[in-house]
Amino acid sequence: MDLEHLARWARWKGIDLLGTGDFTHPQWFRELKEKLSPAGEGIYEFGGANFLITGEISCIWSQGGRQRRVHFLVLVPSLEDAAKVNLELSRLGNLAADGRPTLGVSGRTLLRTILGAAPGAALIPAHAWTPWYSIFGSNSGFDSLEEAFGDDAGKIFAIETGLSSDPPMNWRLSALDRVALVSFSDAHSPSRLGREACVFELPELNYRELVWAIKEKDAERFCFTVEFFPEEGKYHYDGHRACNVVLSPTESLARGNRCPICGRPLTVGVLHRVEALADRPEGFCPQGAIPYRSLVPLEEIIAQALGKGTGTRAVFDEYRKLVEHFGGEFSILLDLPEEEIERRIPGKIGKAILKVRRRELEIRPGYDGVYGEIKIPLEGEEGSSQLTLF
Repeated sequence: MDLEHLARWARWKGIDLLGTGDFTHPQWFRELKEKLSPAGEGIYEFGGANFLITGEISCIWSQGGRQRRVHFLVLVPSLEDAAKVNLELSRLGNLAADGRPTLGVSGRTLLRTILGAAPGAALIPAHAWTPWYSIFGSNSGFDSLEEAFGDDAGKIFAIETGLSSDPPMNWRLSALDRVALVSFSDAHSPSRLGREACVFELPELNYRELVWAIKEKDAERFCFTVEFFPEEGKYHYDGHRACNVVLSPTESLARGNRCPICGRPLTVGVLHRVEALADRPEGFCPQGAIPYRSLVPLEEIIAQALGKGTGTRAVFDEYRKLVEHFGGEFSILLDLPEEEIERRIPGKIGKAILKVRRRELEIRPGYDGVYGEIKIPLEGEEGSSQLTLF
């Protein structure tokens, strides 16, 4: 996850703007300052890729008689602002201990500290629904942004939906109508870049235009988000990994949210938590909602079509051939007309891509830290085997 590999994979993916991640870590921040070149207001360039200065922070604190654990994304307008933020955060904890530092302060204190150092910065609750370390998580989260931030809640203008939820699940909460729903890679290796993303049409690529488009939910400029199928996320359903138990919310409630094998509490998943807080029926779409598209990563599609593992040379060679020929993974998955796919990507791979676009999938939901499993039905064809994501 260095700049060289991030830039290379951004080209293969077809990503125009990346977050640097981890700007709070002293060693990484030094490398960013040494290697990045200014390419616009708040935008930096390296290896043909554009970068925004971003980081993630873990906060642990007590509030309302409970321990709270929440991850936050931070976007800053410049390297100079990042330096100011780092100076203030260094007073709150050890930034060198981890790329995602853990601070013993509340989310509200973090918000005030960051905006005090860099008024143009943005704080976004990360993977907002996962049971652990999230703003709405079943184990240590809150029931609303107002409960978490008090009268500072209005300064939170976006939340990240995370891999285990998608926009329709969030639309069921009227309290979230005022915030934008964003999706990002949450990548821990370069090949996972773009598994979720935001798509913009900006008059100029700069920090101010980007943040404005998100904050205002401007449909002319904030076009759509790219989403995981939420069932693939590792916390979509309830379950108990140690006992291989996975249950829907209804099944969990019927068992008192306890494992039917060992009797211990289940890890309550994202779907269950959304159901608990929702004040709208399934399928509701608020006026002005930003659209979304659900995808399966191209490497995973190729792997299933060929009946090979995602880390194999055969899959990587086919992946690289396709993305270099068509100008990137997103060009293939989002933009290439179906007739072009049928004509120019023949065989199992082309058919698998079309099935994903048509949502012709069989998915076993993820639970308690176990990723979901997806099958692209290619009946009667060699290589039609179940795919286990990540």
